[in-house]
Amino acid sequence: MNKNTLNRMKHLLCIFLVAAFGSIPFKANAYTERNMLQKATDETTLKNVLVMQQAWVPYPAYTDRTAWDALMGPNKQRLIEAGEKLLNYKWQLIPATAYLEYERTGDRKVMENPYGANTQALNTLMLAELAEGKGRFIDQLLNGVYMSCEMNSWVLSAHLPYQSSKRSLPDFREQVIDLGSGGYGALMAWIHFFFHKSFDKINPVVSLQMRAAIKERILDPYMNNDKLWWMAFHWKPGQIINNWNPWCNSNVLQCFLLMENDKDRLAKAVYRTMQSVDKFINFVKSDGACEEGTSYWGHAAGKLYDYLQILSEGTGGKISLFAEPMIRRMGEYMSRSYVGNGWVVNFADASAQGGGDPLLIYRYGKAVNSNEMMGFAAYLLEGKKPYATMGNDAFRSLQSLLCYNDLERVTPKHDTPNITWYPETEFCYMQNKDGLFLATKGGFNNESHNHNDVGTFSLYVNTIPVFIDAGVGTYTKQTFSKDRYTIWTMQSDYHNLPMINGISQKFGQQYKAINTTCNEKKHTFSTDIAGAYPAEAKVKSWIRSYTLDGRKLTIADNYVLSEVLASNQINFLTWGKVTFPSAGKVSIEVKGQKVELNYPSQFKAELETIKLNDPRLSNVWGKEIYCITLKTEEKKETGNYKFVIQQMK
Repeated sequence: MNKNTLNRMKHLLCIFLVAAFGSIPFKANAYTERNMLQKATDETTLKNVLVMQQAWVPYPAYTDRTAWDALMGPNKQRLIEAGEKLLNYKWQLIPATAYLEYERTGDRKVMENPYGANTQALNTLMLAELAEGKGRFIDQLLNGVYMSCEMNSWVLSAHLPYQSSKRSLPDFREQVIDLGSGGYGALMAWIHFFFHKSFDKINPVVSLQMRAAIKERILDPYMNNDKLWWMAFHWKPGQIINNWNPWCNSNVLQCFLLMENDKDRLAKAVYRTMQSVDKFINFVKSDGACEEGTSYWGHAAGKLYDYLQILSEGTGGKISLFAEPMIRRMGEYMSRSYVGNGWVVNFADASAQGGGDPLLIYRYGKAVNSNEMMGFAAYLLEGKKPYATMGNDAFRSLQSLLCYNDLERVTPKHDTPNITWYPETEFCYMQNKDGLFLATKGGFNNESHNHNDVGTFSLYVNTIPVFIDAGVGTYTKQTFSKDRYTIWTMQSDYHNLPMINGISQKFGQQYKAINTTCNEKKHTFSTDIAGAYPAEAKVKSWIRSYTLDGRKLTIADNYVLSEVLASNQINFLTWGKVTFPSAGKVSIEVKGQKVELNYPSQFKAELETIKLNDPRLSNVWGKEIYCITLKTEEKKETGNYKFVIQQMK
């Protein structure tokens, strides 16, 4: 038995024990030296299996019109028409003041909007020319790539402070790699691959300049700078490794495989990406949950899949992690987090609406042999035909052409277990035949894209969210600064949680839940959230438990304080129509779904109306949501509360 097989058997045994006994000790720093990619091969072996001279590319040559017509199918006319709308597109110059706006006002969009329009135009024109093949879009592509090479930087203004200058204006003396520049580089590399001969007929300098720009902005900084935080080569406990890692590495890997034809240099570069991506896989907890939230699944697990797919193709299938159970669990997190009718569980910086890209989910599911994911991908289409993905992600657009026919033949099905328990990340989903879906969490308050939300819950009735997580507003400089937790959406008081002794939860690695368990037979989730509050809350223990029983959810709080400073307060976030029919009862109706919240007699209910002026929030919830605040005059060192949410017919 080889070492890798033995390690997998040990891991599976651990998972079985967790399932049997309900919980494992929670570690905020759950970094585990799995190093799956480095165990799969060493640099010498990698060098021997690399597919050189872009022979790994699974798409026809641009001039093979018969093959492209077959590949495009019903996408052909659609993509040509999209390209035609851009034949007179005016490539947008991004002025210095647009970059500076980020440090002046915190506004990211003034720079990102024209940037995104340009990259989307480039990708669409590339697809249109591949679809038609008559050269009609070549001049406009030439305009776009020429302008792109003339830019000082492909980095987004919000990320340019990673330069030594710490400023948001590009510094021509230094190139860093971020989400934007990596994607831009990969897009340019694909355009060069397909059309450099067409460009050379016009003027060879364009292709040379494209190569020089990709080398200067992606290839060289990746090999010469190991201090980019997302590479995680200098990771220390307490630091986050998030979606940036697989997202940037997948783009970098494309650039190297498409542009570098020296085998020694390519092997060193590819192995370096493997060492970096291993850091991300080590950081993610082995249960596979995406602690960044469902909105980030496509950028975290989804980009890991992209990376692994590119690596597999670039090595002729010799290096692959798709048989690893953890990689499959990471993929199935998306189908488990989907509630229905476009609604998803949205912990952290995630929107409550979404579901993901069906073509990405299908490809991932096929790679890891998950019928659950493939059926879910077809289910998301709601009977519509799958078409090629546009946007500005060249790799995903091209990959979608390879599988849309296969996805069309899959039987739509969203079939997930009644209980999904992530014992390391401490997420728990419960659903029943009466139409209730409960999402709860323990965890800690330094998760990636963290909200101070240890112990919170969301409740859905017949797929409609009733007790909600508001999500996050439009990103600004404040969102990822020291002032993040001055934003109300980040605070525990605007999650379904208690304010203990007048004190809210606090941000930090040390603020976490303990003794978090899930009893699958009893449909109960329990966690002690006292540790999520600072010392001034004077709380020894606060055990919150959720029990789902038919049409009823029971929430129990049992607490012990070391000192009483103020009355406790319980908060519930909701939307729709809220009324107070009598003492101890709150009636809530959302989109035809009715529930009644029953609360103990010592509490009095108040209602706060939260106006939503941010379109990222109002597009989901409407003009306002509500915080139901239960207050009591009672002051006790120990006590227990019970809240019952009853589904009404």
